[in-house]
Amino acid sequence: MKFFNREKEIKEILSILEGEPNNIYFIYGPLNSGKTTLIKYIIENRLSDDYKVFYINFRTYLISEKKEFIEAIFTTKKDDFFEKIKDKSEVLNLITKGAKILTGIPIPEIEFDKLFEEKINDVFQYLNTLLLEVKKSGKQPILIFDELQMIKDVVLNGQKYLLKELFQFLVSLTKEQHLCHVFCLSSDSLFIEYIYGKAELKGRVDYILVDDFDKDTALKFIDFLSGDLLNRHLSNDDKELIYNYVGGKAKDIYDVIVKLKLGKDLKEVLETKLGEELNHLEELLEKVEEDYESVNYDEVLEVLKLFKDNYEVPKNKIKRKIRIFLIKENILFLNSQKRILKPQSFLVWNAIKMLL
Repeated sequence: MKFFNREKEIKEILSILEGEPNNIYFIYGPLNSGKTTLIKYIIENRLSDDYKVFYINFRTYLISEKKEFIEAIFTTKKDDFFEKIKDKSEVLNLITKGAKILTGIPIPEIEFDKLFEEKINDVFQYLNTLLLEVKKSGKQPILIFDELQMIKDVVLNGQKYLLKELFQFLVSLTKEQHLCHVFCLSSDSLFIEYIYGKAELKGRVDYILVDDFDKDTALKFIDFLSGDLLNRHLSNDDKELIYNYVGGKAKDIYDVIVKLKLGKDLKEVLETKLGEELNHLEELLEKVEEDYESVNYDEVLEVLKLFKDNYEVPKNKIKRKIRIFLIKENILFLNSQKRILKPQSFLVWNAIKMLL
C-alpha cells in the first residue's frame, strides 16, 4: 500500500530530528493506526545520509527472558541480515560507511557471547560506544524500538530492573549526552504508562499520537485507494458506507478495497467484518460471565453502555479495574494525553452498539 497523508506527524518528527536529542519519544496509537508505516516512511524516504538509523522490531522475537532481549537488539543473531561479524573493524565500517538503516546493533560474535556472562549494563555500554563512533563520523544516530510491548513479559516476569536500566540508559543518550534520538513505538498505552512510572521518566519523555484518520481524511484515503487498486472511484454513498462501518482505520479501509478488487459485494464485505468483531466481543463477554473472577460481568456491560451513544468517554468515568481489563482485551484504547477512552476501532464501536 502506498503511503498516504500524515504530513502533520511527519513534520513533527522531522522537526525533532533537526534539533538536539533531548527527550525519549513514545509514538503510540490504536492498533493498526499506521505507527510503523509512518516511521518507516520517514527513515526510508525523508532522511538524508547525515543520519544513521538503528531500527529494532521486538515483534520478530519471543522475548520472555534477558537473553532473548539482548538477542533482539543485535544484528549478529539476525541470520537474514548480515553474516556473522568477525571483528570490530567490520562493526566500525557498518556504522560509519554502511547502509543508512541497520536492523539492529552490529557486534562481533565473540563479543556478543561475552554479554551473557556480564551485567546488562555492559550491553548498554557497548551500544553507547558505538553511537559515539557514529557521532564522530559526522552522522546523527537514531535508535528506534518498535513494538515495545513485546518486552512486557520479560519486564513483568521478575526482570523489572531491566526496564529501569534500559530507560535510564535511553535518558542518558537523550537528555544527558544529547547523543542519539530515541523513538519507542507501541499500541499498548497501558504499558507505556507503566514504563513512565516505573522508570521514573517525568520530564524526560514526550508523546506523538498516531491516530486513525478523521472522516475527511478517511474519505480521501478511500478515493486514493480505490483509484490506485480499482482504477475507479467509489460513489459518495459507498464511501460513506465504508466509513460508517470501519471509520478511519487505514488497515480496515485497505482490507475492504482489496476485497472489492476481488469482485466481492461491498455490503457483504462490511457485514462480514462487523460480524467477526461482534463474535469476538460476544466470546469475551461469555468468558467474563463464566470464568473471570477479577471483573464483574454486569460492571463490564455497564461500561460498554457508556459507548452506545459516545465514541469517547473520560477515563475517570470508568473504574480502573474494568478499564484495564477492556484495554488489555483490545476493546478500548487509552489516549493518556487527553485521558480519554475510545473503542479500538469503528468496527469495535459498531459491535458494541449492535450488542446492546
